Amino acid sequence: MQGTAMEHRWYAIQTTAGHENKVRSLIDRRIQEDPRPAEEKPIRQALVPVQDVVEIKNGKKVNVERKLYPGYVLVEMVANQETLHVINNIQGVIKFVGTGRDPMPLRPEEVNRLLGIAEPVGESEPKEEIPFLVGQVVEIIEGPFSDFSGTVEDVLVDKGKVRVSVSLFGRPTSVELDYLQLRAH
Repeated sequence: MQGTAMEHRWYAIQTTAGHENKVRSLIDRRIQEDPRPAEEKPIRQALVPVQDVVEIKNGKKVNVERKLYPGYVLVEMVANQETLHVINNIQGVIKFVGTGRDPMPLRPEEVNRLLGIAEPVGESEPKEEIPFLVGQVVEIIEGPFSDFSGTVEDVLVDKGKVRVSVSLFGRPTSVELDYLQLRAH
């Protein structure tokens, strides 16, 4: 098949947990070592999709980068015997995501979402990660209800708040608190 353009598609590779960045850099090294011109290289790039989230560290809100899909690396390449052999022989690679022996390319809309191409406007703010679940017993550590315990009724992610049911004078009362005022019991 001479003269046909190679079709680069995105594929997901399952990797050993915690080795995503190592696998990505090993793939990057293979790309750099390939003597062919960029447009002829069958493997174009590898990514570890991440998202900025807000976490609590020592009582302070900090922005951290979290892997969206721990244990996976995305690679843009032409799937052929050569590239499958190269990728499968990289240390830390378990297998391509797909059915049977053939890797399944990601759908264009999945790729756009993962690469942030089709992100809705206003989504650039890091999302706050609220570490509480409905039904969880929590202790209030700050504010007018400090030293009270209660049960999480609702997690209001968009507001960064948690609705907690506390017992006031023997009656359950619903209070809305910033999740920083709470600690898991």
